[in-house]
Amino acid sequence: MTETTRPDPVAPADDAARALAHDLMKAMHGALAYMDVGGGPAISRIGFGLCPEGLPMTLISSLAPHFAGLKADPACAVMLGEVGEKGDPLTHPRLMIRARAEFVAADDPVRPGLRAHWLKGHPKAALYIDFADFALVRLQPQSGLLNGGFARAFRLGPQDLRAAPR
Repeated sequence: MTETTRPDPVAPADDAARALAHDLMKAMHGALAYMDVGGGPAISRIGFGLCPEGLPMTLISSLAPHFAGLKADPACAVMLGEVGEKGDPLTHPRLMIRARAEFVAADDPVRPGLRAHWLKGHPKAALYIDFADFALVRLQPQSGLLNGGFARAFRLGPQDLRAAPR
């Protein structure tokens, strides 16, 4: 008996997939998956934005469990996408970005520019962004998986996940 291999149902990214991914990257929040320092997988809701270069970033307090988790193991993933008012929630577009967290040091010369850029999209963060326990974190994309709806799945590379900043 011969074994037949099924074709991969996930296609390489095309221009339409990249455009949809970039649209989803306009999100103001997402779900961050990371490894908890206690030894298991964990997930947190985070503020989400794009740095001036169009790559994902977030602002995290050291009081949050995901701060310690990302410091110990920077491998993470972010899920972006909202469920629409009608229809099956699994038919709405969503984007998963596999990334590596890179904390921006308080004395890093790029921090003031990143800070100003973050506040353009998240003005309420002005209340706490300068507290000592908060850090800006770049999420360097490694790969992505876009589910654009029924029978519309695409693999994205790091180059596909560079969006126009907002």
